[in-house]
Amino acid sequence: MGAIGELYLGVRKRCFRTMVALTARRYLLAWLAGFVVIAIAPLRAQTFDPSLTVGAGIRSSYEHIAPNGGTDTDQFALDDARIYISGDVTKDIKFMFNTEYDSTSNKIGVLDAVGRFEIAPMFNVWFGRFLPPSDRANLYGPFYANNWAVYTDGIQDGYPFVFQGRDNGVAYWGDFKAGVAKIKLSVGGFDGRSATGNPDVIVAARAQVDFWDPEGGYYLNGTYYGDKNLLALAVATQEQSNKTATTADFLLEKKVPGGGAFTIESEYSDYNRLGGYNVNYAKSQGAYGLASFLFPEPVGIGKIQVLGKFAIAQFTDGLIVPHVAAANPSFRQKTTEVNVAYVIKQFDARVVTFYKDTRFNAVNSNFWEAGVGLQLQISKTVH
Repeated sequence: MGAIGELYLGVRKRCFRTMVALTARRYLLAWLAGFVVIAIAPLRAQTFDPSLTVGAGIRSSYEHIAPNGGTDTDQFALDDARIYISGDVTKDIKFMFNTEYDSTSNKIGVLDAVGRFEIAPMFNVWFGRFLPPSDRANLYGPFYANNWAVYTDGIQDGYPFVFQGRDNGVAYWGDFKAGVAKIKLSVGGFDGRSATGNPDVIVAARAQVDFWDPEGGYYLNGTYYGDKNLLALAVATQEQSNKTATTADFLLEKKVPGGGAFTIESEYSDYNRLGGYNVNYAKSQGAYGLASFLFPEPVGIGKIQVLGKFAIAQFTDGLIVPHVAAANPSFRQKTTEVNVAYVIKQFDARVVTFYKDTRFNAVNSNFWEAGVGLQLQISKTVH
């Protein structure tokens, strides 16, 4: 084939790629236009009285830390301090804006900033900064976790993030019914550069099945303190440039006559070069089991809850240490936690005494810690 023929084929290929890109762009624009029409249609059909909800929450603790062979320390910590703002623009269009205190910098940062198109239980689209589809532990956060010392076991919520588990992006989610099962699906795309430094988009997805009572909405709880009977199974995954983070989680909660609850929570995690707890290791796997019992009989203004958790995480594929030419050795972490909580108003008012023992078979030193934590939340809705 001559030069003219090769030039002709090259032009045809470029034209074809251009046509494909333009066609895809047209379909995307058409979908977005249709979505906007669906979203604004209720504005023409009805009047609406907007509402605004304002709230705040704090988690503060005292703890004694005793490292093996080191010096004990005592500290008072402001673990979390948040301001919540959410409202309805129309019946189907909502927003959410939350802030979080960063104890490291002693500054307040943007936690969530979300535009929410919630057309129907099966059709919801969020965009902005929020928690991507991930494990249950990420979707309940520290304020709605069952145990106090969350995100310290090498397993829970090891997904990549910009700030406090959040990333910037867009996601679809919906609640479905299939016979006796209730299915919750979510999928989205999120900014990779800000979360991992890689400009490729992070694709995130989660599928959950509730066999007993349903869990409405996008965010979840670690316990419902006896308000629901739950049997929930879920898997979640995130992928970026052929690197993956995958988890499977389980929650069972059964009401106890008189207002108590028995709860079992478990999770398995596999962080394969994406996310994880230690940047010096490309891979980590692990699992934990948690059980709690909320006694039904009130004691004063609250109820007593006891909780135990055990976790094992394995860190492998250590990165090469500069100037040493050897990889970081693999190691295993075992974490045991015990809580005794005084639950006054579920997640709005509770006091938790906690003990946590963390042991390593290599690399790091063992330590234990014990303390007491206080959690308070309040919110008010106005029209």
